[in-house]
Amino acid sequence: MDSKIDRQFFYRTLVSLAVPITIQNTITSSLNLVDTVMIGQLGTVEVAAVGIANRVCFVLILILFAISSGTAIFTAQFWGKKNVEDIGRIMGIALILGIVISILFSMVTLWLPEKVIGIFTPDRQVIAEGSVYLATISFSFVMMALTMIYAFVLRSTGQVLLPMYASTGALGLNTFLNYCLIFGHFGMPALGVKGAAIATLISRIVEAGLIVLITYWKKYPAFRPGHLAAISRDLIKRFFVTTLPVIANELFWVLGMTLYSIVYARMGTEEIAAMNIISPVEHMTIGFFFGLASAASVMIGNQIGAGNETAALSYAKRFCVFGVTGALLGGILIFFTASPVAMLFKVTPIVQDYAIKLLVILSIVLWVRIFNLISIVGILRGGGDTKFSLYLEIIAIWAIGVPLAYFGGLVWKLQIYWVFALVHAEEVFKMIVGLYRLYSKKWIHNLASPTDPGPRVSK
Repeated sequence: MDSKIDRQFFYRTLVSLAVPITIQNTITSSLNLVDTVMIGQLGTVEVAAVGIANRVCFVLILILFAISSGTAIFTAQFWGKKNVEDIGRIMGIALILGIVISILFSMVTLWLPEKVIGIFTPDRQVIAEGSVYLATISFSFVMMALTMIYAFVLRSTGQVLLPMYASTGALGLNTFLNYCLIFGHFGMPALGVKGAAIATLISRIVEAGLIVLITYWKKYPAFRPGHLAAISRDLIKRFFVTTLPVIANELFWVLGMTLYSIVYARMGTEEIAAMNIISPVEHMTIGFFFGLASAASVMIGNQIGAGNETAALSYAKRFCVFGVTGALLGGILIFFTASPVAMLFKVTPIVQDYAIKLLVILSIVLWVRIFNLISIVGILRGGGDTKFSLYLEIIAIWAIGVPLAYFGGLVWKLQIYWVFALVHAEEVFKMIVGLYRLYSKKWIHNLASPTDPGPRVSK
């Protein structure tokens, strides 16, 4: 009977958390695909320029994601222990850190956009278009920090609908404004790439405003000014001991992804354009399963915070099975829709051919990537095992992925799709090591207590 009740609770909680997050991420990625298709109507140079500029923004997004994820590790466990005050204190630390980093990024991308875009490509046309886009959206970076931190804290305390509604509405606005400002509809000027950037800026301001205002209006658990004075040195230390490995993890990961992008761009404008065509599909698919990873982190964190380590281990196994099964089905869908997706873009036939082959490879390796997403972002982080995740990511990317990308793309002169396949050797390595870690049970750490007692799971 207890097992049945546990299963009912598990699935009810899973649906209430994963479905809204999945809907939000899928809509976000779908609208990003629409945005890319709109830009794609302007030409290959514009697709490459906006794609590179967004990869620069992706660096900041991942840093903010790391800060938000580290914060959510604590807030999920504090929520499991019903400790609301420490949720506000942890959130205060995260907001200060996230806003400072966002301002620094804004300054660099506003003052030196050509230098930043020039890191990725020598093409002067791509640099010129990408710089306009990057300088304009630099004003939205603080809004991104607010949105992400508040959304993650809300999710970790079970309030998943507000981020979903706010993001969906703002991204719908973004798509409408893109349609108006890129092409000049409804009496608005046709601004091309700059119009897309203005649309993004406005939508991010609206999104952040909605999430922050409604959080305090509804009196959800969140940061308040009084929490700053009550933040102890011990809490700050525990926050950074757990969160810095997550930030370092994402930094090393995004630096690796950035080097992949540099290799792809240095292979040619057609190659980077093809990668930018598949990027929204990639993000849409990963975004769909990110809801499952987020639910895993919250639910496992709640159980550990409440002292139920055996339940946490059972949850971890279930999430792995769900993730791999869903990814196999997703891979089949991508395989059979690769050609129609590539044909949406007004690019050269060779770019379309590259894009189709890249999507086929993505369909084959997707299940491995999703397993790693669930295990690292969902399970290991939910269990507070952030240092191990950091070491695993560093070794996989920098000892395997980056060398293979460099030699495959710039030394051996392989086609772009073979280089893309080659770098996925690092995902296979992470899967093998991650499986061992999960079954070792060493990833379970109770962060809701000042001193972590470590795993208390029976053999």
